[in-house]
Amino acid sequence: MPDPDAVVIGSGPNGLVAANLLVDAGWDVLVLEAQPRVGGAVASDSAVREGWVHDTFSSFYPLAAASPTIAGLGLQQHGLEWVHAPAVVGHPLAEGRWAVLHRDPDDTAASLDDLCPGDGDAWLELCHWWSRISEPLIGALLTPFPPMRHGSALGLRAARAGGLDMVRRMLLPARALGAELFRGEGPRLLLAGNAAHADIPLDSPGSGLMGLLLVMLGQERGFPVPRGGAGKLAEAMAARFEVAGGTVRTSCRVTRIVVEAGRATGVWTDDGEHLRARRCVIADVSAPALYGGLVGWDDLPGRLRRRMARFEWDPATVKVDWALDGQIPWTGAPAAAPGTVHLAPSVAGLAVAGAEVSAGVVPRDGLILLGQMATADPSRAPAGAESVWAYTHVPHEVRQPSTGTGGSPTIEPGAWSSAAAERMADRVQARIEERAPGFGDRVVARRVLGPADLESLDENLVDGALNGGTAALQQQLVFRPVPGLARAETPIKGLYLGSASAHPGGGVHGACGSNAARAALAHARVASWRAPARRRESEGG
Repeated sequence: MPDPDAVVIGSGPNGLVAANLLVDAGWDVLVLEAQPRVGGAVASDSAVREGWVHDTFSSFYPLAAASPTIAGLGLQQHGLEWVHAPAVVGHPLAEGRWAVLHRDPDDTAASLDDLCPGDGDAWLELCHWWSRISEPLIGALLTPFPPMRHGSALGLRAARAGGLDMVRRMLLPARALGAELFRGEGPRLLLAGNAAHADIPLDSPGSGLMGLLLVMLGQERGFPVPRGGAGKLAEAMAARFEVAGGTVRTSCRVTRIVVEAGRATGVWTDDGEHLRARRCVIADVSAPALYGGLVGWDDLPGRLRRRMARFEWDPATVKVDWALDGQIPWTGAPAAAPGTVHLAPSVAGLAVAGAEVSAGVVPRDGLILLGQMATADPSRAPAGAESVWAYTHVPHEVRQPSTGTGGSPTIEPGAWSSAAAERMADRVQARIEERAPGFGDRVVARRVLGPADLESLDENLVDGALNGGTAALQQQLVFRPVPGLARAETPIKGLYLGSASAHPGGGVHGACGSNAARAALAHARVASWRAPARRRESEGG
């Protein structure tokens, strides 16, 4: 086989997006994946119980639905089918009432107005405001920094949508934003719960924008899932790539990137194979795995080593999967069942939980993010049954004993062992039982994935961190992954970082991979323009 133009390390969604864009440009592209399957954190399996399909990692994909890059791949022609639950997100409140995000704004407004008169009109006003800025805002978030074209359009729209008042609104912390917009706890929890998907403190700037982004994407586009399991999304991306002429090799671990005269020229694999790349290497790996890992510090600037020492991970995660022989018996279950459910007692409780995680304490009442997958896609479970997952953020290392509510098991200080993850899963299940009495009676199988388990299944999920590094402002935009490396380019020519550790960060949107591929293509064009000039200079000399 001749040397490829590009080697892509990792077949997560960012790696597969990059590979597809390069092969579309006529390049010969080779994707190398350490795991025996493609997809990274986009995967599904039936290991919990035969007949039930569980998404191993991520499940709902509003960012994929909004991503122009993923839409442009035409994945429906390669087996992908998006499906939706009857409602988008639900948050149980006191006395069996629910705050529910529906796909129709009027339905959402009516349900919120029932909880607190006046909040329905406030919701519709927020939707109208968002519709005026959403297109350029999403474009600015999902393109290389600085986003010149989308940024200019956003500036014009912002001036018409409130000017400085609009900028102020987007900078507000989630807790303050919810309190400013709504009288009742329902919409405030929908906003804060979506903000808490990331690790930005709810009292810090940036969390309000995160909450707005997810809740408004849910309102406009829903939280779609691939029919048959999350793995169908990865399979469609890989199938498209291979049909276009690309090559994927699984169970092939890259151990080192070859750097010659300051340029990436290929890779070494764990079986001793040296693969050359004629034009570039794109790394869909975490920033710490690339800098000082696949590329040694001897080939990198000393300042980068100092800055990478300050790199911050997002919190660890404990995820639980259940196979149920019936639906979850929610108290006061809404008529339109939501695919995604948030469990948290209050906005204030979510803010406290975030601070506890930062302090190394396992929260008593942190956000539980739960998916009812057969509600969204009946093919995920036998008729009448349900395929359920839930996860919660925890500290990477527990610094003091933590006891849950109702005498639930104590989590002892230290790193997360399998036993500690099981105890955390018991606590999560007890919290669900409080809102759905009889839940445990419907469980026919359970799987617990602690931080170490998640990392073993996808090395980019270091210690169960899902977003490739904190989403807090000190590690976003020009600071991601470190100050001075806000684009896909690295200090090594021909080497590009195309993972969630790069701007714009975590989520299945493909923007990190797209940015890397487009940078590689742009540099190749520049090189082709310069080559004739160098020849003319040489001939003239």
